[in-house]
Formats: sequence, C-alpha cells, structure tokens
Amino acid sequence: MIKNKDIFQHIKAVLFDLDGTLVDSMWLWEDIDREYLSRFDITLPEDLQDLIQGMSFSETAVYFKERFLIPHSLEEIKAEWNEMAWKKYAEEVPLKEGVLSVLKELRNRGISMGIATSNSKELVELVIGKLGIAEYFSSIRTSCEVAKGKPSPDIYQLVAEDLGAEPAACLVFEDIIAGIMAGKTAGMKVCSVYDKKSEGDTKKKQELSDYYIHTFSELLNI
Repeated sequence: MIKNKDIFQHIKAVLFDLDGTLVDSMWLWEDIDREYLSRFDITLPEDLQDLIQGMSFSETAVYFKERFLIPHSLEEIKAEWNEMAWKKYAEEVPLKEGVLSVLKELRNRGISMGIATSNSKELVELVIGKLGIAEYFSSIRTSCEVAKGKPSPDIYQLVAEDLGAEPAACLVFEDIIAGIMAGKTAGMKVCSVYDKKSEGDTKKKQELSDYYIHTFSELLNI
C-alpha cells in the first residue's frame, strides 16, 4: 500500500498492462481455455495458466497448437479465441476501481500514457472503446508486435519509444509476475496491482515491484 507518496514525481510516461491491471478480465480466460480445449475432448491442465502467463496472443496459440496438437492454423485458433471472448469483453469486463480518475490525473499533469498488453489488438480496441478510455493513450501495443512476450522487456521498450520517454522516466503498472519482470528488465519503475486471479502471488509481486497497490484509488489523495 502507498501512503503519502507521489509515485508520479519525475515520471514522464506511464505504461499500463491491460488485463488484470486496467480492467477486471483475467477471470474469463481460464473459462475460455477450458471451453476451447473441451471442443477437442481435452481437459484443462492445472499448470496451463502459469505456463502461458505473459505470452503474447500469438505465442499462446503456438503453445496450444504444439502441446495439444490442435489441427487448426494459428490464425484460426486466434480468431476463435477472439470470437469466444468478444461478448464477455463487450458486456462483462469493467474498469478496475479508481482507474478513470488516475487517467484523468495523469492527463492533467501532462504525463504520456500507453498500453502494453499480451491480448489481441481486436479485444484491446473493443474494451477500451466500450469503457471510454481510448482517448488517454498515445500508444497501444500488443506483444504480437515484438519478438518476445513478457517477461521479455520488448513490449515495454516499444511503448516507451512510441512515447519518447527514457526507461528511467517510465512507470509501469502490472498485475502478473511476468509483466513485473518485463518492466524491471526494461529499466523502469514498476507498481504491481492486486488482482484476484494472481492473489497467491501477492507477496512475490510486492518483492519484485517498487510499489504495490490494492486499487488505483490509493493514488488519488497523495
């Protein structure tokens, strides 16, 4: 928890992960993976979510195809996931508590903002449009646009480059260990964010991060 500390001091750009950080959506992907694999009479492995954490949409498709011998092409796999998730992102995914107020505060301060996500571009554009926050971001990038997904720093380096900010002047918000590691490896400050899906990793997240918040509302009266 942050008390009486302005973590945005000396920061020129703030980079956000999307799922589990800006929006409450991590819960739906395990359901989608379970339903998708059931179509091939495959039971969801207990270790799957941990193993694919931080992978890009494309990397995850490759992993599924190779591990589960999915007979469809990578593009078909990704298109099916997009279709399965579309209605949930359009109707069931909300902003995390305090997010909108923090975005407004950052804009008032003249701090640039970007999104660095492992999700698909289609779903990102859908949800930030539906939630009315697209206007706040000058860069929106997915891990499919770089060589490696999180925990590699590539995606955060790309967004920082878009925003014209040096890594030392960037602050990253992340909810998973792979993302925290990506931000730190990129040379940026990282604030980890509580998410129910990664609740068991809270202690490790706090150890890896420069800051930790339960909700964005903690940043509003500093």
